[in-house]
Amino acid sequence: MSGNSTDVIVIGGGTGGYSTALRAAHLGLDVALIERDLVGGTCLHRGCVPSKAMLHAAELVDGVSEARERWGVKATLDGVDWGALVATRDDIVSRNHKGVEGQLVEAGVTVVRGTATLAGAREVDVTTTARGDATAHGAGQRWTARRGLVLATGSRPRTLPGLDPAGAHIVTSDDALFAPGLPHSVLVLGGGAIGVEYASFHRSMGAEVTLVEAAGRLLPLEDEDTSRHLTRALKKRGITVLTGARLLDAHRVGPGVEARVQPARGDAATLAAERLLVAVGRVPVTDGLGLGAAGLTTDARGYLPPARWDAFETAASGIHVVGDLLPPPSLGLAHASFAEGLVVAETLAGLAPRPVDYAAVPRVTYSSPQTASVGLSEAEARAAGYEVRANVMPLTATAKGMVHGQGGMGKVVAERGGEGRVLGVHLVGPHVSEMIAESQLAVAWDASPADIAQHIHPHPTLSEAVGETFLTLAGRGLHQHA
Repeated sequence: MSGNSTDVIVIGGGTGGYSTALRAAHLGLDVALIERDLVGGTCLHRGCVPSKAMLHAAELVDGVSEARERWGVKATLDGVDWGALVATRDDIVSRNHKGVEGQLVEAGVTVVRGTATLAGAREVDVTTTARGDATAHGAGQRWTARRGLVLATGSRPRTLPGLDPAGAHIVTSDDALFAPGLPHSVLVLGGGAIGVEYASFHRSMGAEVTLVEAAGRLLPLEDEDTSRHLTRALKKRGITVLTGARLLDAHRVGPGVEARVQPARGDAATLAAERLLVAVGRVPVTDGLGLGAAGLTTDARGYLPPARWDAFETAASGIHVVGDLLPPPSLGLAHASFAEGLVVAETLAGLAPRPVDYAAVPRVTYSSPQTASVGLSEAEARAAGYEVRANVMPLTATAKGMVHGQGGMGKVVAERGGEGRVLGVHLVGPHVSEMIAESQLAVAWDASPADIAQHIHPHPTLSEAVGETFLTLAGRGLHQHA
């Protein structure tokens, strides 16, 4: 292969990869971004963006029912034009994709269409892929990175033994949005954020939904109060929730799927649905990357742990890793990947960026109702040895919460004592994804409830429920008392 040399090589054009490339280029480095599929990765093309577009459409459908049943608005829903909905979703994805590509061009990043394989510490061989352009610059060549190599190859959906996601009846989260039409019934396997979002979407679109989670509660990584409030709301919407249940087997039967599920107690049950959606997590993609050529190996879970978390540098000097290849405490979230990309790019440019503080990275589930959190749960805070005080305020204790009528809560977990820090904030309710930023700052800046309580929250809003929890913990409760 003929060769090219550049300052930085980024393998993978998802959120972590393209954010690294853009920031490095803005800092004056020559950057080559190697992508075998589409720039933007899973988040833009199969995950975050298209799914949130669909969930917005689901919110509009729910609004018609609420208008009629709760507000006396004589509204009817004639149906959902699936083709029109898909066209709008795809237009949003396409415009975002063109925007990212345009930003890369403007920044001077060389985008190489092909598959990358490590050939040494900072050497990469690039071959063309089916989607690649055989005449594209750099394809079929060896590339050398003068300053650093960044691995950002992302993840794919995890499956279970015996399951073969294929066609329209058994699908993964990557394919669910693109399966033909709307099913009349759905069995969602996995009660994490992805599974809950898809269960919520399909229920809004009129499907009978059963949500199965092996752990004892939905969103098992979130605060227990979050799980409790969300589960109550989903059941109220007519979603069947089975926790502490595991899939025994599943197979095609006629126009749908039958699955045997073992509940926490009692005998196994056979559940039938038109579609089985497998949402049991994601696994890192390192197949064919040739990590051994650089002396690198993954851990038992398939992650590529960094030797230096402050710069995300691996055991091989000059090779960095971002995004879904990172093990916990990285969160596998797009906005965390952006932050990781910035840190790596600035490190390669000779700067000294502040390390990513994962405790201050917000987590959101875009179901109906939504959940949002940042920092430690109450159980995590106690396990870490903190003397904890926690306060919960139902959103329906506020006028705006009553207006929305979806229930939910605001919960603050803090250290005991007058100046004890805010350790975590947990929200359930409508639009709480837009409310969590304030709490992110409180956690990141080690604020106390009293620090936040001195700031006035507007009335009537949902955010004043959060403000009231801080007021109460600061000993200044107005509508609520400790």
